[in-house]
Amino acid sequence: MLKEFHQINLCDRNSFHVEQRASRLAEFENEEDLRQLFSDGIPPKWYVLSGGNNILFSKDYEGLLITPVSRRITQLDDNGTQVRLRVDAGVEWDDLVEWAVERQLWGIENLSLIPGKAGAAPVQNIGAYGSEAKDAIRSVTMYDVESDTLLTLDAAHCEFGYRESIFKHRLKGRVIITSIEVELSRTPSPRLDYGDVRQEVEARGGVTLRNIREAVCAIRRHKLPDTAVLGNAGSFFKNPIVDKTLGEQLKAQYPDMPLYPAHDDSKCKLAAGWLIDRSGLKGFRRGNVGVHERQALVLVNHGGATGTEVIAFARMVQEKVMETFGIAIDTEVNIL
Repeated sequence: MLKEFHQINLCDRNSFHVEQRASRLAEFENEEDLRQLFSDGIPPKWYVLSGGNNILFSKDYEGLLITPVSRRITQLDDNGTQVRLRVDAGVEWDDLVEWAVERQLWGIENLSLIPGKAGAAPVQNIGAYGSEAKDAIRSVTMYDVESDTLLTLDAAHCEFGYRESIFKHRLKGRVIITSIEVELSRTPSPRLDYGDVRQEVEARGGVTLRNIREAVCAIRRHKLPDTAVLGNAGSFFKNPIVDKTLGEQLKAQYPDMPLYPAHDDSKCKLAAGWLIDRSGLKGFRRGNVGVHERQALVLVNHGGATGTEVIAFARMVQEKVMETFGIAIDTEVNIL
């Protein structure tokens, strides 16, 4: 059932907890709700506000915000080895991970405790600890606002990349994701060689699906602030991808600098958090905004910060990293 709100305060609908309002917000369950919502035409300004975990409002939103609320997880197929699921866009991502772990289904356990809804996962191609959403997603079903039709796009055509997808570019402002189809496995496939995952898993007694999930959750809780305590949007910046030659030159200059492989063999990935830390900004605060004391990728609202203040602070961080290392770091957060 379609539910609408007008002149709604967004403080509790964005994890930064900035005090902004929206002219109109609609919660939908299915494509029929969306057809009803757009029956009088396409509004001049609209945006999908999923869990509000990767967004920063810099001002009041004078348009229509659209939020998925349906939370069904439906098993489509089970051949004994692989299991296919249809996951509604409104399912909390971490609820899906727990659902899978309870049933001994492998493939998304390293993505534990990532905030947000399943419908947002393919947009950002969420990733952590050596895994990405694209590894499990097989297709994305969406409502096309312009043609008033429901479409399904295979993963091969979603143009997934590092924190990238077709939904952030060519299909942005045209489609609304209603569900995703994921494929998980009954065959163990642990990924332990990223960060402290292996050490944490071994401390819990060895490699099991449950131990991996609990290890990842423990690492994230230790490093990342609780949004209920400090407003934030998780990783504010993307890890920069640079030419391999440049990466190796920096590694020679800074031996403790993390260096990771990229999808392109001619490039490598740097750790933006390390760059920010080594630029002297970890724990730095200016007014109501700061860099988190345990994870330099995260900018936090210490209380009362406006979106404009956060943006200005983020630009200062980018300039400092450029000044120190000659490396540009881009924002991961969507700014409205």
